[in-house]
Amino acid sequence: MRQLPLGVRLQDRAVFASFFAGPNLQAAEHVSALASSASGGVAWLAGPAGAGKTHLLQAACAAASTSRRAGYLPLAELAPLGSAVLDGLREIECLSLDDVHAVAGDMDWERALFGLFCALEERGGRLIAAASAPPALLAWALPDLASRFAASAVFQLRTLDEAEQREALKLRAQLRGLDLPEETARYLQRRFPRDMRTLYHLLDTLDEAAIVAQRRLTVPFIRSVLQE
Repeated sequence: MRQLPLGVRLQDRAVFASFFAGPNLQAAEHVSALASSASGGVAWLAGPAGAGKTHLLQAACAAASTSRRAGYLPLAELAPLGSAVLDGLREIECLSLDDVHAVAGDMDWERALFGLFCALEERGGRLIAAASAPPALLAWALPDLASRFAASAVFQLRTLDEAEQREALKLRAQLRGLDLPEETARYLQRRFPRDMRTLYHLLDTLDEAAIVAQRRLTVPFIRSVLQE
């Protein structure tokens, strides 16, 4: 993946092909279309942790970066550095903003974001933002920024249920050339926290181990790898 501003790197597997949309299909289709569109636009993804907001933001950035300047900014991580970290980013043509709620209410940050928003809008750029809640429910300090985000296409994402989680794991495994049996997926759900970040991390670990050992992802093999 392309190196992004501020030393932030995209996760290699955060692309649209590896995103199991489930109940969030409309949001995924809209973000995908926006990232590749010749015209600009703004979208807002709201939802709890683990709903896939970061994946979609990074997938949009990865897709757009093949033909235009793109950037992914995790604002919760960047907030302690101050809004000056956004200086020099006004030439970006597709911007993904994660965890906007982390800086909402901070006037310095909001002014800097408003400047980026206006610069993108003038050039017909694309802006995809994500937060824990819709724009109307955040405590903004700058009314102009609040109204701009409130006028965007807003999507409420939800986390996957257990059956959808298994399908998401199978898709991720399939893209790596692995076969993930149903009983193995169920075993992971029973034994570990049922959030996709944890489950994907486990799959990463098992993927590497399976390659080295030339083994299938059976329950006994998983037990041996995770040292139960």
